[in-house]
Amino acid sequence: MFECFFQGIQQDIKLFLFSPVLSAIFRLIFIKVYQPYPSLKGRGKALRECFRFGFWWGMDFNAYVFLASMVLVSLPSLFVGFFQQYGLELRIFLGCLYGAILYTAFAGKMIFYHHFHDTFNYLVHMGRNAEKHNLVDVFFHQDHGGWILLGYLLYIPFVGVGCWLFQQLPSLPAPHIASSLAQYVLTAGLFLLAILGFYWVRYGGTLNHRNKPEWDTIPSLVKEDAFLARACVDDLVALKWVRRKPLAEEMQHSDEELEQSISRLLPAGSKWQPQDNPLQLFRRTARGPVIRKPSQVFVIVGESVPQWALDPLYADLHILDATKDWIADPHTAYLKNFLPTGNISRPSIVSLMSGIYDAQLELNEMESFWQGQTITSFAGQMKKLGYRTIYWYGGNASNGNFNHFGHAQGFDEVRSATDFCGPDAPRTWVGIYDHVFLTEAAKQMETIEEPTFHFVYTTSNHGPYKIPMDVLGGDPDEMLKDVGPDIRENEERRKAFSTARYADRAVQSFIRKIQTRFPDALILYTGDHSNLYGDLSNSSLVPRDYMYRELYCTPLLVHQRDIGQGFFGENTIGTHLNIMPTVLEMIAPQGFTYYSLYPSLTLPQPAGLVTPKQWITPLELGEVASGLVEEVKEADREGTKKHEPDNKMWRQLSSDMTSLTAWVVRHADKCLDHDVR
Repeated sequence: MFECFFQGIQQDIKLFLFSPVLSAIFRLIFIKVYQPYPSLKGRGKALRECFRFGFWWGMDFNAYVFLASMVLVSLPSLFVGFFQQYGLELRIFLGCLYGAILYTAFAGKMIFYHHFHDTFNYLVHMGRNAEKHNLVDVFFHQDHGGWILLGYLLYIPFVGVGCWLFQQLPSLPAPHIASSLAQYVLTAGLFLLAILGFYWVRYGGTLNHRNKPEWDTIPSLVKEDAFLARACVDDLVALKWVRRKPLAEEMQHSDEELEQSISRLLPAGSKWQPQDNPLQLFRRTARGPVIRKPSQVFVIVGESVPQWALDPLYADLHILDATKDWIADPHTAYLKNFLPTGNISRPSIVSLMSGIYDAQLELNEMESFWQGQTITSFAGQMKKLGYRTIYWYGGNASNGNFNHFGHAQGFDEVRSATDFCGPDAPRTWVGIYDHVFLTEAAKQMETIEEPTFHFVYTTSNHGPYKIPMDVLGGDPDEMLKDVGPDIRENEERRKAFSTARYADRAVQSFIRKIQTRFPDALILYTGDHSNLYGDLSNSSLVPRDYMYRELYCTPLLVHQRDIGQGFFGENTIGTHLNIMPTVLEMIAPQGFTYYSLYPSLTLPQPAGLVTPKQWITPLELGEVASGLVEEVKEADREGTKKHEPDNKMWRQLSSDMTSLTAWVVRHADKCLDHDVR
């Protein structure tokens, strides 16, 4: 018995040893593909630490290969001859099964990083209500999904051979034990020792669970490099984080904890009783109109409009040249350090409509928000100024239940391009081509005589970038003639940049039409979020990792014939939640009461502004997930150095903003107005 178990344990160890080899190979591939540096020269020590720490951190899962082999093969082989006879085959099967799991997680991470420039994070949760057809389309047509699936055919045999080779490593001979009792005792002792060893390895070379490798214990040399810090996290470990961490931890807090958080947000001198609606304490009074009341107000949200594409560093890409022309208009004000309310589309749109941060809670999917309206809602407050309100969406508003959510948040009408453009209109999985949608929307708007607030949201600048080149227009060779061949000759980059330029031109053409029809119109234009299309990190143009400003910021443009380029005064920062109060302060009569978490951009701003995922001050831009900050500046070839902030307050206030939303969700009966539709 003991001899059989002793030999089996050694085979289990050999099988286990192949797992960290696979993890290291995947880590190496990830670094090779996505490294943001022109060269790894001079980073040897940081790389060694990355692989060393990643090795031990990965044991959180890799150690289970040993445990599974011992429990499923070695222990049964003591009693059933089948397991002893076919132990090699069974172990190879287990190794291949685990290897397939590693491959699947790695492929997912590579795709995820390509789109979001991060390892698995909270956005994984958002996939449950995403448009599945579009996800499949992106997987096969943008992320080379077919090749990934075919990769299993080569990868699994490779893993099988690797497991077999490791099984052939020499074993220590078992001592001969004559006594049956001694064999039982030694077998039991070896089993307990194996369990102890399993935990020692799984905890990263310690038996103290508190000393396990974690994000906070990443060596400083590695953590100072944002890319290597991500690289040392094994894919299954990252998925474990995602599974254990809810979209908003604040939803797990008690009412007492939420009260403390909300109290830190309230205006100075405010007193709040928990039985009241905390949003009522964000009441503001308009100072009087800045412009003559316009007949029409337009808030245009473009899909994936990044600030970086407007920075001088990227000028030779000619992506947003049409918007640059509009910025040059003497009646257009432009804010370039501007944060969206979400890192992906739906949280941004929900936040803009409701006036509170969605915080990835998906308020649009909650029935309470189909029946009740926040007092901070954009459209709801525009109606109080006498405006009819219409939400124009380039896709189908029923996706994500924005037909219900939009009406509840104050829109008199929710119009979907999939309906009013007709069944034969060209489309992607997300929506109707922008130029078709916006042309038809403009025609319908031209017939409107009464004062109307229009919230317009486009869709075409979205992967997998399948709109034909003859529709996109322009010559990519001419467009990219002044950049390096690594960019100009890359087909994926050419298509992504051409799509972005097409979408930009479609929006600006639409703006010209509505300006002609409504010369007094107030027009605001922003993006739902940034996007790194083209993935230019470590290219001839951008020889570095991305800045937070490139990752997250979108522009804000405000145009009206009675304002100038200096409209924002000394204000240099903003967020999506500044848009609604800015509109109201521009047009509302003196004394008009409204509700907004942040002040108008026509007024002095707080020292800093927070969103659930970032914060910004005039000097620094911070990321909540990492807790690091960088200098606020335009993109350049040198980039910025990320570092620990001197003031930890902003990260806390970001959580507090999410706590405010959590309170509204939990107490929707008191915090939502159900008598407004």
